[in-house]
Amino acid sequence: MSAKDQGEDRRKSQGSKLQSGGAARDGLNTFVQAERLLQIAFVLPAAVLIGWAAGALLDKWLHTHWIYIVGLLFGAAAGLFEAVRQAMQAGGKDK
Repeated sequence: MSAKDQGEDRRKSQGSKLQSGGAARDGLNTFVQAERLLQIAFVLPAAVLIGWAAGALLDKWLHTHWIYIVGLLFGAAAGLFEAVRQAMQAGGKDK
């Protein structure tokens, strides 16, 4: 085998390595995008739960029975705001 043939073989093997690396990057990008979408799905219920818990703790501390409702509303509003913000960011990066 001549030096020219060996050089061509090396270039072909490097090209196939680059192609497989590109496929790995595409797969990783798919996982990153899926993680972003899952984060959006979890932010709203988590915010509502945190708002309810904070309201319930304030209810116990202040001996009332209505602050948990305010906590639920603030949690829902904050979760919705954050979910929309993340969805807009995810949509902007795809373009």
